[in-house]
Amino acid sequence: MRAHRGTLEGMSVTDTLGRPLRDLRISVTDRCNFRCVYCMPKEVFGRGYRFMDRKELLSFEELERLARAFAAHGVEKIRITGGEPLLRRDLEVLVERLVAIGGLDVALTTNGALLPQKAEALARAGLRRVTVSLDSLDDATFRAMNDVGFPVARVLEGIDAAAAAGLAVKVNAVVKRNVNEHQVLELARHFRGSGHILRFIEFMDVGATNGWRLDDVVPAAEIVRTLDEAFPLEPAEANYRGEVARRWRYRDGAGEIGVIASVTQPFCGDCTRARISAEGRLYTCLFAVRGHDLRALVRSGAPDAALHEAIGRLWARRSDRYSEIRSQGTADLPRVEMSYIGG
Repeated sequence: MRAHRGTLEGMSVTDTLGRPLRDLRISVTDRCNFRCVYCMPKEVFGRGYRFMDRKELLSFEELERLARAFAAHGVEKIRITGGEPLLRRDLEVLVERLVAIGGLDVALTTNGALLPQKAEALARAGLRRVTVSLDSLDDATFRAMNDVGFPVARVLEGIDAAAAAGLAVKVNAVVKRNVNEHQVLELARHFRGSGHILRFIEFMDVGATNGWRLDDVVPAAEIVRTLDEAFPLEPAEANYRGEVARRWRYRDGAGEIGVIASVTQPFCGDCTRARISAEGRLYTCLFAVRGHDLRALVRSGAPDAALHEAIGRLWARRSDRYSEIRSQGTADLPRVEMSYIGG
């Protein structure tokens, strides 16, 4: 029997494939100020698109309560996501609440646009790490990919602001064939020796609106070969079970890079992540067809024990392994959009 944070105690829960619950992604909004072509294409998420009303979103108090229940099941890491999480007003208040639970590694994923204004407040609230999405250093390419004309220089300002505030920074780049693959070396050259970890992500078939095709995927192995030819690499061991990025170190000691190969090298067997959408639905896979309504339970006045039991039951029957079984048979399955549950 293992003691947990908060008022509940219990054994760490595992799913039907023996995978423990260790990581929780919390989406705090379905809105974003970018319209990235691989996530929220403008033709779908245009002016007429209906986003959630404020009352549909979980409050910070409700999110804290859920976080405590997940921590009682063994969750060690919480990542705040969106949409763009920095669009959620007073987000630093939520950070402070989550950090106060104790024993949790609290991080944030953002497009970086609002980091110059928010980095200091987030750091004061107790945030220690941030991951910034940046798909190109070429301004024209970056503006085309975010599809709102946002300049790359302002994202770089956000990264600098985060570092100045004392936040550890990772940079994520989604690589799409014939769109930004020519930027792989430029990104590596820019962040080598900076202390920031750059990670390249294969273009994934998340949701049903990004026009995904296998031909658009630049395999992680190809990315590593390209980098190795210019900046010799050596493999590095994973930091922990379930780490999504395969780590590589520069042989000259200039830092490391990671590759996330959900398409060509699935890692479902070690997936320890659960996701909560902005209005409180639990998804046990990034490629899930449907979620489980936790908001109704939270708002019904159910006691903590009932919430704890529901989460444990849902995880214990989890059998998701979409990336391992991806095939023609899965191509037409309805899937939740990434902007709805975060990455």
